[in-house]
Amino acid sequence: MVESIRVFAPATVANVSCGFDVLGFAVNRPGDEVEIRVSPKKGVVIKKITGDQGKLSLDPMQNTAGIAIVKFLEAMKIDKGVEVVLHKKMPLGSGLGSSAASAAAGAFAVNALFGKPLKNEDLVPFALEGERIACGSAHADNVGPALLGGFVLIRSYNPLDIVKIPTPVSLYATIIHPHIEIRTKDARQLLKKQILLEDAVKQWGNVGGLIAGLMQSDYDLIGRSMHDAIVEPIRSLLIPGFADIQKAAVEAGALGSGISGSGPSIFALSSSASAAEAAGESMKNVFKKLNIDSDLYVSKINHKGPQVLD
Repeated sequence: MVESIRVFAPATVANVSCGFDVLGFAVNRPGDEVEIRVSPKKGVVIKKITGDQGKLSLDPMQNTAGIAIVKFLEAMKIDKGVEVVLHKKMPLGSGLGSSAASAAAGAFAVNALFGKPLKNEDLVPFALEGERIACGSAHADNVGPALLGGFVLIRSYNPLDIVKIPTPVSLYATIIHPHIEIRTKDARQLLKKQILLEDAVKQWGNVGGLIAGLMQSDYDLIGRSMHDAIVEPIRSLLIPGFADIQKAAVEAGALGSGISGSGPSIFALSSSASAAEAAGESMKNVFKKLNIDSDLYVSKINHKGPQVLD
């Protein structure tokens, strides 16, 4: 057992167009960092949070990293305390899995601090508690890839069953984050409680097509399958210029584009770095014309997940 550790956990894209609450993948940046050390006093104490502009709670029971650590210590019956410093290095309410990155970093860090008694996949339930307090729903399409890396399918929630999906070596993600905020809780409240069977059939076909395209490195199939008949038509109304940005990405060479999580970030998938960069510049230009500042990230799929930092 070490005395202290610092961990990075990556941002994630959830839903991936057609896969609401069941598909997600990790990217190389941005992400959150957690420092954790053994304390002589029992319990979890969050000493400091940086980069959150005072928006997050220091109460471990109301903090996504804190609650994941608390639940781990309780489950493992560890009779020691820990002190935590959380470094928020990604925007809140961005649709990039900010709460999940903190929860995943906390769960991974405390597991590493106490000798790695659990595998990463066994840490998902602890990180899910962070999602529960962040948005009222313990969805795993962010914490799954944040902890396991790569592209994942949440086949079932009860019992929890997460499947990693192989992806083409040259698959790139472009993410554009406009400087506006959409709270996940608010975005979920907009969703319909019932959907038409016709829309459900379209969605099932696209989910299957996307997974088949990824596994077969069939870029055309990936692009054809990146369509959301259920959630995106509603949530896109919250994002200025969404249709123009989606169109600009595809015209620049992307396979397809959609809302990252609950938004406002928008992602695109491309078959090369050059196409991903071109799509990003085109997407950024649309926001620029709308006088909205934005951050651009281009990355391969992150297959490593959390990492211990020196």
